[in-house]
Amino acid sequence: MADTLQAAKAAWLGLEGARVLVAGAGGIGGACALAYAEAGASVAVVDRDQRALDAIGADLDATGARYALHHADLTEHGAGERVVADVVEELGGLDVLLHAVGINDRRPILEFTEDEWDHILRVNLSSLFGLAQAAGRHMVAQGHGRVLALSSVSGLLAHHSHGPYAASKGGINQLLRVMAREWAASGVTVNALAPGYIETPLTAGELAKPGKRKDLESLVPAGRLGTPDELTGPALFLSSRHAGFVTGHVMYIDGGRTLV
Repeated sequence: MADTLQAAKAAWLGLEGARVLVAGAGGIGGACALAYAEAGASVAVVDRDQRALDAIGADLDATGARYALHHADLTEHGAGERVVADVVEELGGLDVLLHAVGINDRRPILEFTEDEWDHILRVNLSSLFGLAQAAGRHMVAQGHGRVLALSSVSGLLAHHSHGPYAASKGGINQLLRVMAREWAASGVTVNALAPGYIETPLTAGELAKPGKRKDLESLVPAGRLGTPDELTGPALFLSSRHAGFVTGHVMYIDGGRTLV
């Protein structure tokens, strides 16, 4: 029965045999990589953390899907172009890109140095530009493709002590909108997934602080925090054949956080 349901889901999505590149092996990126594999896609994952790559590799191996792992630092100039070229050669093409790379440093703006600002923007925003530009060139030439990136509710809301992070996420939103506008006529859709408060390695330290979990939950109409798995459905949909006319959007997956 489980195999039948899995096959039905894969058929509905139309991702069987799709070539997918996920940037970010842990947290939301890792959960989405597994979801793509379970939907029948071939999946390449890139990360600069070898331990995270080893962990997602073991999980992907268990699915029986075709996969490839790439150890690379996407903040280096030219890294996105090199990774995309390698993945296209390995998988025989590229149909879907998901950028799920990000860091945060929760301090007031007055405490940041320019170097610290530059580092967060390079990891969160510049790495997306390099990777998506390279993927976009390939997808525009082939006449179809799906580009997705993780934004955040911080790209809309003015959270205290989130200055560089919020700026990077707002930048992601607008960068993807311009990409969507420029590539739409070539059959390439470009969208953002904007999570609210999700339990990931990025938020673990903050949630461990006394009373912090309760404070954050009180801000969410759903009354709880999200999980990485709750991002996989939206990611699969926006990557699927059913989302061919959906482009330039920021989809909030936040339990209603942006409503209040």
